[in-house]
Amino acid sequence: MTYRRALFPAAVGAVLVTLVLWWAGASAQALRLPGAGTMLDPETAAQLRQLLMPWSYDPPSGMLSGGEYVSLYRAAMQIRYVMVFVLFVAGAVFLLRALPPARGRATATLLAVWTWSLAAGTLATAVSAPWLLASRGRGSFRLLPQLSGVIASGAQVTVVAGLLAAAGTVVVARINTEDVDEPVRRDVPRHAARLSASVGTAVVAVSVIVLSYQSVAAAIQTSPYGTGYLSEPGELLRQWLLLGFWTPPTSTALTDWLLFRLLDALLLVVVWWSLRLLPGLLTRVTVPVMALCGVCATVLGLLVSQLGRIPLTGDVAGWGPLYLLGRLGGGVPAAVTFGTAAGVAAAVVWRVAGGTVDPAEVPVAAKAPESTEGAAEA
Repeated sequence: MTYRRALFPAAVGAVLVTLVLWWAGASAQALRLPGAGTMLDPETAAQLRQLLMPWSYDPPSGMLSGGEYVSLYRAAMQIRYVMVFVLFVAGAVFLLRALPPARGRATATLLAVWTWSLAAGTLATAVSAPWLLASRGRGSFRLLPQLSGVIASGAQVTVVAGLLAAAGTVVVARINTEDVDEPVRRDVPRHAARLSASVGTAVVAVSVIVLSYQSVAAAIQTSPYGTGYLSEPGELLRQWLLLGFWTPPTSTALTDWLLFRLLDALLLVVVWWSLRLLPGLLTRVTVPVMALCGVCATVLGLLVSQLGRIPLTGDVAGWGPLYLLGRLGGGVPAAVTFGTAAGVAAAVVWRVAGGTVDPAEVPVAAKAPESTEGAAEA
C-alpha cells in the first residue's frame, strides 16, 4: 500500500478518535447537571466524570478565576486534540503501509492501530501538559509530580475511542485497496525471527522484571536527583520506566504472588509472539516500522496483562463497565519507552542474523549456475 492510499483511512481513523474523545469530554460537563442524578447514582456519575474530565474542553469548576487561566486551559486542550490527530495519522500511515489489512493481516492491523491510538493519546497528553499545568496557576510547585499526574490521566477513555477508530480505519483501508493485489505473506528465516523476538522481549523484560522489582522501583521512586523545578523526579521516572510493580513473596500469599508473576510472564509472551510474527506480516522490515510495531506489541501485552489482573484485584460481584475500564490503559508511557527500544533492537538483530535475505530466493539463485553448467556439458 502506498502512502497516498494509506493517508485517507488513517485520516478517517484520526477524525473518529478525535470526535469520540471530544464527545466524551463534552459529556463530562453534562454529568454535572441536576438531571444526571435521575439516570445514574451519584457515585457512578462521579466515577464517570473523573474518567472523562481529562478530555473536557470546558474548564473545571475549581479553576482559578481569570480569563488568562481559562485561555491557557483551552489552549492546552486544543493542543491535545490536534496532537492526537497528528500522531494517530503519522503512526497509522506507517502501519497501514507496512501492515496492510489484507487477508491474514486484518486482525494484526486492527490490533496495531488500536494499540497505537493509546500511545498517541498518551503522547498528546504529555505534549499539552505544560499548558494545562500553567492554567492551574501553580505550575512551578512540584512540577514533575504534577506532570506525571497529567500524563497518567485520560488513558481509559482512549482505550474505547481507539478501538472504534481502529475498526473504522481498517474498514476504510480494506475498501480503499480492493483494486490492489494483496501482498503475499513471506517465508522468513525462523532462526532470525526467533532471535530478534527474543532480544526485543529481553529489552521489555528489563522493565517488567528488573526495574519493577521492589527495591529497584523504590530507588527510582525516591530518586534524589534534580533540584528546583526538576526536583522529585521519581514519579515521572517510574511512569516512563516501569511496566509493573512487584514485591517479594514474603509480603503476601505465595499463590497470589505467583499468579501476578504469571501475568507478567503473559505480557512477555505476547510481546515475543508479536515480534516473532512481525517479519512475516510486514511488507518490509525497517527500523522505524519495527520501533512503531514494538510499541504496539508492548501496549498489547500490557492490556492483556491488565485484563488478567482484574479478577485478582477486586470483587467479582462489583464488576461493571466502569470497573473494567478504570483498570485498563495504565503503563502506556513505559510501554512507549521500552517498546521503541525493543523494536529497534529486534530490527537490528533481524538484519545481523540474515533476516533480510528471502530464503525462497536462495535456492533459485544457487541452482541457476548448476543448470547452466549441465547444459554446457551436454
